[in-house]
Parts: sequence; structure tokens; C-alpha cells
Amino acid sequence: MSVVEDRVAPPAAPPPRRPNRVLALLRNSWRQLTSMRTALVLLFLLAVAAIPGSILPQRDVNIENVEAYRRANPDLYPILDRLGGFDVFASPWFSAIYVLLFVSLVGCIVPRLRDHVRALRTAPPAAPRRLDRLPQHAILAGPTADPAEIAAVLRKRRWRVVVRDGEVSAEKGHLKETGNLIFHFALIGVLFGVAFGSWYGWHGNRLLVAGPDTAFCNNLQQYAETGLGPRVDAADLPPFCLELTDFDARFRDTGQPSYFQASAKVDEAGGAARDVEFSVNSPLRLDGANVYLLGHGYAPVIRYTDRLGRAQTSVAPFLTTDGNLTGEGVAAFPDVNIDPATGDRDPNQQMAFEGIYLPTAPDAPPYVRSVFPAEESPALMLIAYRGNLGLDAGIPSLVYVLDQRQVQAGKLNQVGEAKLMRPGESWTLDDGSTVEFVGTREFITLSVRYDPGERIVLISSIVMLAGLMLSIFGKRRRIWFRTVSGTPAAGAEPARKTRSEAPAAASTTDGSSLLEAGGLPRTDYSGFADEFKQLVAAVERSERNS
Repeated sequence: MSVVEDRVAPPAAPPPRRPNRVLALLRNSWRQLTSMRTALVLLFLLAVAAIPGSILPQRDVNIENVEAYRRANPDLYPILDRLGGFDVFASPWFSAIYVLLFVSLVGCIVPRLRDHVRALRTAPPAAPRRLDRLPQHAILAGPTADPAEIAAVLRKRRWRVVVRDGEVSAEKGHLKETGNLIFHFALIGVLFGVAFGSWYGWHGNRLLVAGPDTAFCNNLQQYAETGLGPRVDAADLPPFCLELTDFDARFRDTGQPSYFQASAKVDEAGGAARDVEFSVNSPLRLDGANVYLLGHGYAPVIRYTDRLGRAQTSVAPFLTTDGNLTGEGVAAFPDVNIDPATGDRDPNQQMAFEGIYLPTAPDAPPYVRSVFPAEESPALMLIAYRGNLGLDAGIPSLVYVLDQRQVQAGKLNQVGEAKLMRPGESWTLDDGSTVEFVGTREFITLSVRYDPGERIVLISSIVMLAGLMLSIFGKRRRIWFRTVSGTPAAGAEPARKTRSEAPAAASTTDGSSLLEAGGLPRTDYSGFADEFKQLVAAVERSERNS
């Protein structure tokens, strides 16, 4: 009778789990993004992306130049505008590169910082078995120094030292990696400072003519061009008013400026007005704003008396066109020739004077360019226009030039010929009205700015430079000293030797002791051989003195 035993099959092994492709993709993408190579590529892309911002005019810097580019390039302008070419630093693609660079640097540096802290806390490694195979090697004969004395010699030279079983291990140069990390963290600080300043900063450009009647207060309506950060509202602007009282400009004989200084009165937050001075390289520092002096020019004062005897005065800034401060501009008088009986104004009887102002006019015509920037022989070349200036249509236009559409449509016509006028002279037109060149006032162009991130950028830049110096001049190296038995064999020189000169091993003839040293540079360091010889010599002197 046979017994058949039922054999139970072992349970089948579970099938291997397939990796989650999405998680793997995310993990690999993160590793790629946080690599130093990717950070360098993004830094290069950021520099390339900033090139259009330096070539093309930007709206937040000078909107007039943007409009001039649009008129000069009507076909190319819409394409560049859709690509953000005139708002490069606020465009989505520039912001994407900026954010990716920030994330890449953080993800790359934090693990390196953790590894560096671990390396600082780790003792120098034990000596390799064959010191003679290191780039630097030497054998010392004679009385062997105590390992504690060798360690003391190295510590005086700021080496990190550890003694193990009669063996001395020393390491130096961690400042190189420290400087490298400081540099990259400071770079992150620069990026953060720039971003923080763009979020919470603001700026406005303004042309300010001297005189109490042309003073301005800090609000958006008073600026020719403004730019507010995404986190800034118009109500956040600090309250102050500024009046230009005087401007001192000095020039060399060649016409180059040698000295600019503006004198002004400023009233902050409704307090008492105080006198201030500022120049190109010394801005006016206010609470929550800095006022920068960009340039200056002249504003002719023109008085027009219409045919009904009513006089009006215009202080019209003429924008400079060259280094000798030749100015071009327009003085408009839309509210003239009003019927005294009915008070009605005929829009076709408006007046405007387009002209060129010459601070120092040449002795003979043509009077189109000044020969010196200071007012040594001022003259004003005017062309009179009568008609509809087009101001009542509600279409935005520049106040420094005539609307050429009105001229081309025949709604604005030239009156007589151009007239050269000196200060105090007057010109009678065909309808009996007169225009007088009263004189000039000086004006300055200002940029009022607030950037809360500038201190962050300044401090980070200084720290970044310090970290770069540490990274460049820091050299990582290691050195070991170990006692071996025996004395040099005949023919072996017990002097300090390099690897190529030293014997393959410490050959001996008796049981006395030798001191063997080896050195290894962890980074490219051409001067390590000399430093190694100096250290061995210092240890040898310590032996003799002990």
C-alpha cells in the first residue's frame, strides 16, 4: 500500500512593480533642472534675453521713443509688440527664464551646502598605504618628531589636523567651496533683490521748469511717464512737492559739461519747505523716493497778444537735439481771439509757434544749430501757424511738436516767413497780433524712483565678489605624516624629495625610525610643491629643536 503525499506548490512571487512613469519623469526633470549645467545655460539665456531690452526702446523707460519706433517701422512694430519686445523685462518669456534660473540655483546649491557642512564636520581621512605614490612625497631621517608636535606645527598654519595611531592627517582649503557657495547664494540674493524691486518699486519721469508756477507734486498725473510695480498702487506714492529754484551749469571751452547742480525747494508730507541741492552723481534722497537729475535745457518764454489785445504767456520747454543744447519745440495758444461780446472761440483762429532755440547763435545764417551750450548769444527762430490745432478732438498728441496731420489736411497754415528773434524783441503778424520773445527759463529732466531691492542687490553683489575671491584663491589640499621603521639604505638621500625623486619605499638597514610625508592637492594648485617643501622643512626644524 503506497501513500501519496500531496505537495503544495509554493506561492508565486508577486510581479515586480512597474515604476510610475509620471513620477520618474518628474524626478528626472527636477534633477536636470537643478544641475549646475542647466543653471549656467539659464544664466546664458537670461543674458541673451536681455539683449532686446537694450536694443529696442522700452515703454517703462521712454514711451516717446517707442512711439517714434512705431512710426518709423509700421510693419515690424506689431510683430515685436506681440512678442513683448518693448516690455522685455515684464514679458512672460523673460519672467519664465528668471524664475527657472532662481529655482535651478536653489535646487542646485542646497544639496551642495548640505554636503559641504558634512565635509566640514568630517575629520581629515587616514593616510593611504603608499605615500610614495602621491604627487608630493618626502622622507625625513633623524630623531622623529612626536605626532603632537607635528600637529601643532600644522595647526599654526591653519590646517585641520587629526592624529590617529601615530599618524598625522591634515587638510586645508575648504574656503574654496565655502566661497563658491557664498557666491551662488549671493547670486540668488541679487536675483531676489531685482525681483523684489520690480514688484514693489515704481518710477516716473518728469520735465521740470524753473519757477514756482511750474512746481509739481508726486502723483501720477504730474508725470510724463510712469511705471508701477505689480504690488504698488497710486495711493502708495510718498507725498512731496518739488520746485526748481535755480540751475547752475558750467561748460568747458569745448562745450563739454563740467558741472551741473540743481537747487530746489521740497515739501514732504505737508511740512515746511526746505532748500535742497542735487546733481547728476548725487541724487536727492527723500523718504520713499530718490530724485535723479538726467539732463537740462531751456524753455523760451513767449508772450502772444492776439488781434483783440488779449495777451497770454507760454513757458514752452524746447527739447534738446544735440550736445550744444539746440532746442526744438512748440508754443501753442489755443484760447486766443475769443469774441469779447459772446465769449465764443473760433477754433480756426488758434495760434502756435514752432521754433528752434539757439543758446549761442552763429554769427551768420543758417541759424539751425547752436555753437555753444551756454547762453552767450541766445536767439529764437520761430515759424507761426494759424488754424485748428486739433486739440479739441480728444486725440492724444505730443506737446513738443505740431500735429502734422492738421498741417497736411490744410487746417493749420503757416503765417509769413520764419523770424529770428533775440530776447526782448517782438514780431507783428499779418492780423496785427504780436509775439514777443521775453527770455528763457532753464528746465531739468528728472527720474523719480523707488527701488526697495537696491540695498539687497548692493549687499549681495559685495558678498558675491567676496565669495568669488575665496573661490578663486582657495586651494583644497591634504597632507599626511607617518612614522616608518628603519634608516635610509646606502645611497638613499634622506632629504625632502618629490615623488619623482624619492625612493619607491623607505629602504632600511636597521630598526630605527623614519618620518614619511605625502601631499595631495585636491584642486589645480601649481604652488603646492613649494608649500609642501615648506611644511616638511618646518616639521624638520621642529624635530631638531625638540
